[in-house]
Amino acid sequence: MNTETPQLPDLTKFSAQELKDALAKVESKKDLDRQAYKDLVEQTVPKVIFTLCSASEMISNAKTQAFKYFEDILKLKADVYGIKEKQQSHTFSCDGAEITIGYRVTDGWDDTVSAGIAKVEKFITSLAKDAETSALVTIVFNLLKKDAKGNLKGSRVLELQKLTKDFNNEEFTDGVRIIADAYKPVRSVWYIEAALIGEDGTKTPIPLSASSVDFSQGYKFEFNKDEKHNDTDLIDPANNL
Repeated sequence: MNTETPQLPDLTKFSAQELKDALAKVESKKDLDRQAYKDLVEQTVPKVIFTLCSASEMISNAKTQAFKYFEDILKLKADVYGIKEKQQSHTFSCDGAEITIGYRVTDGWDDTVSAGIAKVEKFITSLAKDAETSALVTIVFNLLKKDAKGNLKGSRVLELQKLTKDFNNEEFTDGVRIIADAYKPVRSVWYIEAALIGEDGTKTPIPLSASSVDFSQGYKFEFNKDEKHNDTDLIDPANNL
C-alpha cells in the first residue's frame, strides 16, 4: 500500500494571472456541471411524470372496470338472496384467486369530544390512590391517547364503553357517552385487493395501489347510493350509556 504523501504543485512557478485563470476555469466547470444537472432534472421529470400518469390512468381504468363487474354481481346477489347486505367490504373467490372490494373509514370527531375526554379524565384521576388503581388509570389514559393527527381511535371507545359497567359512575358514563356521540367517521377511499391462492392455500397478494386513484371520470359506484352511511356502528348502540 502506497502511503507516500502526494506531491503538491509548486505554485510559485505560476504567475498571479495564471493562478487566477486556473481558478476561473475550475469555477466555470463547476457552474457548467451544476447547470448540466439542472438541465438533466428538467428533461427527466416530464418523462417520468408522463409514465406515472399513464400508469395511474391504467390502474384507475382497471379499478373502475373491476367495480363495475362486481356491482352487477352484488345486484344479482341481492336479487337472488332477497337481501342487500350493508358492509364495508365484499370478498369474492374462485379456485386459485380471491378479490376483495370495499372502502376504508377514517376516524373523525366533532368538537364535543374534548368535553367527554375531560370528564373521563377527571373521574379516572380521582381513582389513583394506590398501585392497583394507578395501573387502571394508566390503562384508561392509554385508551384516550390521541394519534399523530390529534384524534382518538374509534375502536378504543368500545373498550371505554365496557368499563362503564365496571365503574358504574354517572360522571364517567356521561363522559364516555359524550365521546361516543362525538364520533363522526368519514369514508375515505374505495379499494380493491387481489391475491393468487396456491394449492397449499397460501395467498400471494397481487401488488396494487388502486386506493390512491379515483374511478374513471363519470363513473360512480352506485350499489350503496340508497344507503345512509353509518359507520358509527363501530360504537355499540346496544350499550346503555
